[in-house]
Amino acid sequence: MRDPENPLLASWSGPYGLPPFSRIETHHYPPAFETALKEARSEVEAIANAPETPTFDNTIAALERAGERLTRVASTFFNVASANTSPELQAIERDLAPKLARHSSETLLNQTLFARITQLWADRDTLGLDPEQARVLERYHSMFQRAGAGLSDTDRARMSEITQELAVLGTQFSQNILADEAAYRLVLDGEADLAGLPPFLRAAAAEAAEERGLAGRHVITLSRSLIEPFLQFSTRRDLREAAFTAWRARGENGGDTDNREIIARTLKLRRERARLLGFEDFAAYKLDDSMAKTPDAVRDLLESVWRPAADKARREARALQDLAAQDGDNIEIAPWDWRFYAERVRQRDHAIDEAELKPYLQLEAMIEAAFDTATRLFGLTFEEQHGLDLYHPDVRAFAVRDRNGRDIGLFLADYFARASKRSGAWMSAFRQQQKLAGDITPIIVNVMNFAKAPKGEKTLLTFDDAHTLFHEFGHALHGLLSNVTYPIVSGTSVSRDYVELPSQLYEHWLDQPETLQRFAVHVETGKPMPDDLLERVLAARTFNSGFDTVEYLASALFDLDAHTAPEDTTDVTALEAATLTRMDMPKQIAMRHRPTHFAHVFSGENYASGYYSYMWSEVMDADAFTAFTEAGDIFDPATAARLYEHIYSSGGRQDPKDAYIAFRGTLPDASALLKKRGFA
Repeated sequence: MRDPENPLLASWSGPYGLPPFSRIETHHYPPAFETALKEARSEVEAIANAPETPTFDNTIAALERAGERLTRVASTFFNVASANTSPELQAIERDLAPKLARHSSETLLNQTLFARITQLWADRDTLGLDPEQARVLERYHSMFQRAGAGLSDTDRARMSEITQELAVLGTQFSQNILADEAAYRLVLDGEADLAGLPPFLRAAAAEAAEERGLAGRHVITLSRSLIEPFLQFSTRRDLREAAFTAWRARGENGGDTDNREIIARTLKLRRERARLLGFEDFAAYKLDDSMAKTPDAVRDLLESVWRPAADKARREARALQDLAAQDGDNIEIAPWDWRFYAERVRQRDHAIDEAELKPYLQLEAMIEAAFDTATRLFGLTFEEQHGLDLYHPDVRAFAVRDRNGRDIGLFLADYFARASKRSGAWMSAFRQQQKLAGDITPIIVNVMNFAKAPKGEKTLLTFDDAHTLFHEFGHALHGLLSNVTYPIVSGTSVSRDYVELPSQLYEHWLDQPETLQRFAVHVETGKPMPDDLLERVLAARTFNSGFDTVEYLASALFDLDAHTAPEDTTDVTALEAATLTRMDMPKQIAMRHRPTHFAHVFSGENYASGYYSYMWSEVMDADAFTAFTEAGDIFDPATAARLYEHIYSSGGRQDPKDAYIAFRGTLPDASALLKKRGFA
């Protein structure tokens, strides 16, 4: 029975099918989930126990239709809980985690349902399925098998327990990081504490202080868009060390928010689950359903790049040490020094000053650049929509239309950091594209954590920020351009080591002179970036690439080591140290994500044993962009048409290897990646 007073359960008749955010109150979520879970369970049981002989439509397509209300409620809740949370929402999230995990287990371990799917799988060649339906059936059969549907009664019960506990642990891990980030503030008192900070950073720190009730002062938070430029420009080494120490210690401060025991327990449960399914370790289990297939294949790639990257990083470190000595700084370069001295070396060797560059990277202009690239590649147009009911005042909405003027989706953009938002940047969906229940257009959101400019001023980005914007918009296009029938293969529903291809590939267009000449215009004068500065920016694209690659690879290798470690491994700190020692990690560089705040890996399982996927996808994206340069036009229509057909619109309707070969003709090797990063 629906509660007509609960907006989550009522029909949504607003524009674009948006949730009625202003009418949804925190207390609406628990009863909405309770009702939606009951409905979904009833629908699944009806499919499992249907008397008719199983067919694709009455079993697989029926499962795709089931749980629509639960999907809608969950999409709304989890998107809001990650981007605009509260203690009340976090409490609901903790309560929901085991309930949703239990529902998933009850579905995926249902023996009657699995028997129907198994029969369809055995008869697949006689069912007359089209290629997308065949792929959907394969995904369902694999999903049920990997969940443990083929195990004994005892082992299935244990799998359900493991799934529920892991859900609770992942939720707590994420909330602990957010608590540590929200609690930290480095208050800068007076000019001495502000030494070296350029005007744009002072303005952002003043805005962060005002948001925290400290008007007239300056605050550095653990938002990457604040702390990284602070480490880059502050001449106060003691404050750099304090900020960096807090940044790297998230989730490792003792007390209720310490994540070390959560990690140890998570690794133990993941190992146990993999063993129940017949795999040697969790990495072997996870990678069996990826492009890479095996831990050895992943390790081969990572370590082949590690050697040239570490060599370059050590050369970079020597250059920083030499500069410090020339300046009379009697120090040994430490991780909190790297960005400061690297900025000095960049100014010296490439005549690029971030403070000189940043006024040309206005947020609005970079948004326009991302949109314009999509227009030239795919014929899309974007029209901002005002007056819509959205979940936060900072969120913006854009109607997205194809070259024929047809609405293909709604794009939401949430760009600014706030204490109620988890750190990082991501793409998500309030609604996925599908055609099974009608022509359903997607509602896609990009969430960032850029430092907000004071009122009346324009927000400026670093070049890294601009890359983040293009990266996440590449993910957004993967969701917006999806053109499939079945939800399970919609948009970004692809293997983890393939999902970063559309996003990383899209970043290439930011680095092109055509893009920067049009959209990198000065915030005050409106003049385009001078040719000499543009040339210096493009010439410096591989500057500091040793550092960037090493800090990433250290995290990726730890992820792999953690999930192939012996069963008795419990000391996460020792495991981290062992990885860094084995790799001979340069002491001047820290892991990009230390274990206790490695949300990619421990807040859930999307990137567990899968953080390597950024580099695996980079092998493809470096090769894929070469298709455009070979055509002599970075917007070549024929190449763009193949890109749309086989990469951005195809979702997961075919094996990713087949999709890439259809676009490019063959699979790539790592040579283009090494060249792109300046290692070859």
